[in-house]
Amino acid sequence: MGNLDRRNFLKLSASTLVGITLGGTALHAVAQEVVKADDPMAVAMKYVEKSTVEGANCANCMHIQGKDGEALRGCNIFPAKLVHAEGWCAAWAKKA
Repeated sequence: MGNLDRRNFLKLSASTLVGITLGGTALHAVAQEVVKADDPMAVAMKYVEKSTVEGANCANCMHIQGKDGEALRGCNIFPAKLVHAEGWCAAWAKKA
């Protein structure tokens, strides 16, 4: 890349910025932690790791993310954290 003119510099800079941003997002998605019982949001939402409500758990909730069958999955209620598929919280709503 001997001759880097202004146009190529801007293209390279934009590509690098997008790559760093998307790479950081992907890395962040992998580095999730499990919701702890003493987490303020978990306490407010009455989250439990094992549901006591018949027929209601995180695995069949509309807020769950990820693939069916996984023990730990992402949740829209607890951003960047994982919940137990057998868990439950006050925001539970049946998946359509």
